[in-house]
Amino acid sequence: MKREIAKRLLKIKAVFFRPDRPFTWASGIKSPVYCDNRLILTDVEVRNFIEEAIAETVKKEFPDCEVLMGTSTAGIAHAAIAAHMLQIPMGYVRASAKGHGRENRIEGKLELGQKTVVIEDLISTGASAVDSVLALRKAGAEVLGIVSIFTYGLQKGKDAMAAADVKHFSLTDFDTVVGEAAEDGYIEGDDVDKLISFRDSL
Repeated sequence: MKREIAKRLLKIKAVFFRPDRPFTWASGIKSPVYCDNRLILTDVEVRNFIEEAIAETVKKEFPDCEVLMGTSTAGIAHAAIAAHMLQIPMGYVRASAKGHGRENRIEGKLELGQKTVVIEDLISTGASAVDSVLALRKAGAEVLGIVSIFTYGLQKGKDAMAAADVKHFSLTDFDTVVGEAAEDGYIEGDDVDKLISFRDSL
């Protein structure tokens, strides 16, 4: 499945490679790869394939899941579609509490002790996903784990998940996407070493 997801992300040009002119993430990290999973939503075939994969991963890895919670904002649509397929409730976690109305951080009904899986579009350092997990735990949810579409596989991200004691499953990963990109001619063979060096540096 990892290779199939990688092929589809490359097909819809959701992955951008710039080994010599890195992209700057919000965290300030300079990355030679940028993954824009929002583009999944605009391609019906790829969207259906990926949402089914999310739903199947939740069923397989977290069979006791009672509700999906998307991360704001990129995980919301994926959580909604997958929850519809699974016929379970969904909601989402804001990056911070609203400054008006009920001042919610978590949107949607969440019961105390409800078994919850977080849906994230991608994992880099893991900071935002773990922050959502902690917010849900604080609200009384039993967080079973995280399902993401793509992970960079950074050690920082792995360490963040371990520190938060949360399981994480991703549909595809950095190494698989880079391997498929090289095989299908999206990048030159010489660029692969640069990309893997970036991954290993963090």
